Amino acid sequence: MRNFLSFFIKYPVAVNIILFAVAIFGYLGLQQTKSSFFPLDDSKLIFINIVYPGASPVEIEEGVVLKIEDNLRGLVNIDRVTSASQENSASITVEIEEGADIDIVLANVKNAVDRVASFPVDMEPPVISKQENINTAISFTLSGEGVPLKTLKEFARKVENDIRAIPNISQISVAGYPTEEIEIAVRESDLLAFDLSFAEVAAAVRNANIITTGGTIKTETEEYLIRANNRAYYGDELDYIVVKASASGQIVRLKDVATVRDKWSEIPDRIHFNGNSAVQLTISTTNNEDLLYASEKVKEYIEKFNEKNDVLKLQVSNDSSVALNARQQLLIDNGIIGIFLVLIFLSIFLKPSIAFWVAVGLPFSFLGLFIFAPSFMTINVISLFGMIIVIGILVDDGIVIAENIYDQYQNGKSKIQAAIDGTMQVFPPIIAAILTTIIAFSTFIFLPERIGSFFGQIAKVVGIILLISLIEAFLILPAHLAHSRALKKDVKPFFINVWADKAISWFRDKFYVPALRFVLNYKIFGFAIPIALLLLTVGAIQGGIIRFTFFPNVASDNVAITLKMPQGTNEALTDSIITVIENATWEANKELSENQTGNFQVIQNTVRRLGPGTSNASLNIKLLPGETRDLRASEISSKIRELVGPVYEAESLVYGSGNAFGGKPVSVSLVGNNISDLKGAKNDLKIALQENSRLADVTDNDPAGIKELKINLKDNAYLLGLSLNSVMAQVRAGFFGASVQRFQRGRDEIRVWVRYDKSNRSSISN
Repeated sequence: MRNFLSFFIKYPVAVNIILFAVAIFGYLGLQQTKSSFFPLDDSKLIFINIVYPGASPVEIEEGVVLKIEDNLRGLVNIDRVTSASQENSASITVEIEEGADIDIVLANVKNAVDRVASFPVDMEPPVISKQENINTAISFTLSGEGVPLKTLKEFARKVENDIRAIPNISQISVAGYPTEEIEIAVRESDLLAFDLSFAEVAAAVRNANIITTGGTIKTETEEYLIRANNRAYYGDELDYIVVKASASGQIVRLKDVATVRDKWSEIPDRIHFNGNSAVQLTISTTNNEDLLYASEKVKEYIEKFNEKNDVLKLQVSNDSSVALNARQQLLIDNGIIGIFLVLIFLSIFLKPSIAFWVAVGLPFSFLGLFIFAPSFMTINVISLFGMIIVIGILVDDGIVIAENIYDQYQNGKSKIQAAIDGTMQVFPPIIAAILTTIIAFSTFIFLPERIGSFFGQIAKVVGIILLISLIEAFLILPAHLAHSRALKKDVKPFFINVWADKAISWFRDKFYVPALRFVLNYKIFGFAIPIALLLLTVGAIQGGIIRFTFFPNVASDNVAITLKMPQGTNEALTDSIITVIENATWEANKELSENQTGNFQVIQNTVRRLGPGTSNASLNIKLLPGETRDLRASEISSKIRELVGPVYEAESLVYGSGNAFGGKPVSVSLVGNNISDLKGAKNDLKIALQENSRLADVTDNDPAGIKELKINLKDNAYLLGLSLNSVMAQVRAGFFGASVQRFQRGRDEIRVWVRYDKSNRSSISN
């Protein structure tokens, strides 16, 4: 090692080549490193989504979910299977074991689902997929005072197309309006008049509204494709479909027996931005896309769009890049402060040139990290946290080596020999110190599941930076010091260096040496003091003075309020309750803004969402940035809860605490085969938890379910030739309808429904 070190000290050109190579390749690596909000992790979840229109949760559970779960039993590399059944749909989540290949497990799960002997006739094919690693980059709303929802949707689709044209942005979702459909509302009186049945009308539409090919005709010169294109994409185009024709020449068209119209689906999904109807667009990034790039490009588009439009405006409702940029700026600020402090203090106690070369170790180590970064990490809040942690450790070894080289030179050795001997003398303890630090952080890698992938990235970042810092400390720093002005006899010391030497010598002789002598003479105190401190720390934790939390309370600039009503609740009631909460939010804003420094509005905007479904609603509140806000997000959330008061109609109402990390502090799972026993245990536990004043927003994932009207036939019905199946078919046609077609219209999937006419149907133009 001495000969290897001597070579670089005697020939500094090689050192400069390494320095410039690390700088160039580190910069190139930095340009290639993607950004994301959280570390990218291999997916460990497989989803099975089931859609069974018109089915109750019990029907889906017994007829579909249990069959699939039985086939999944015994499959290798599956850790846990959970399912949730609700009206019209169900979902099954398969969690794989640590280290298993998800693609192999996915193929096994698909085979297991395919082995189910029979599914209900009206059920759609189950969709089996693995969880995609997608990071939400930015969400924004399109709104305008008094603008109809149909117009908002048309402009939102245009905005979507414009953003999709931006390179490296692929994941865009649009929400805030129900799905579109074409409703054929047949009139019962006209059906009777023309002697038609509901099924005949549905069959006529299904058979006439088609696009199909009939082969080809080949001639000697060219070829013709036989094609029938009779597809109607809008409601008024279906009016002239022939439903019935007689030998006498009578033709009954669809408009004679039904009203055809484009309309919104009955399943609501509406968004309001500050009280106005809005459509929300969310931009996400995949593993191959950059979050900061996507967010920046979208904000540029928003700015240009708002300059061109007066009525319609795009407003950012959530921007993940803000927190990421803040963490990056914190890293840069800490790095600058660290370099500045190193320069100041080493200049005081040693020489400015020595301080400069020690400070070079900071950027060198980080640039060295980015040479390898594209292969294993992204720039995210966790990796940036690891970089911030290691800043305080980086310059320690450089300071020790520089001070020891300077001391060797002052003892009369030549510059080259002082650099060699000074470095080799501290080589073992520095290696031991760095390795113990790396080993301490490396324990994060072995943490299980998702938490291991999070904190494991901190261990990798810290380990690589510290190893690269050793190259700088043992090769580059000694070589530069050996040829610097600091090690020259004719250079006079600065007055500040003389004063600092006297000050540190006085402190050493008056305080440190007596304290060290006392501990060496009375060794019992040397053991008793750290043991006493350890016992005090343990006692403080056990006594609750030092509290424990899984994640630190990192404040967020958003508060989410989630409302869940009993299934079957009318959408007007759900909307009225979430609107009351929104009004209370603005009341809280008036009170809080009066005491806010600078009289800024504490609440910037609100996004109220009704849906999906009639019983679900949410309110997302964007707050003043935390740097200028006096109150924590949890305090604002508590103020809103206080103004709203209890909502007895709600099945669950959760006021988000504004914490950016972590899950629920208390979570209990109940497992059993008897549903009645589980529900009873759940209710008892829920009551016990609600009696604890330190807990709030106690919820469960066991909904009460929608109320049912059960139909049974009387004996006289069978005498009239009726059957339960025929009666239920008639009832289903009257209340649920029949889906006769499904096709694509632009980016929208359109369903054609045949239903009995009802006066309360609303047109899509509304």
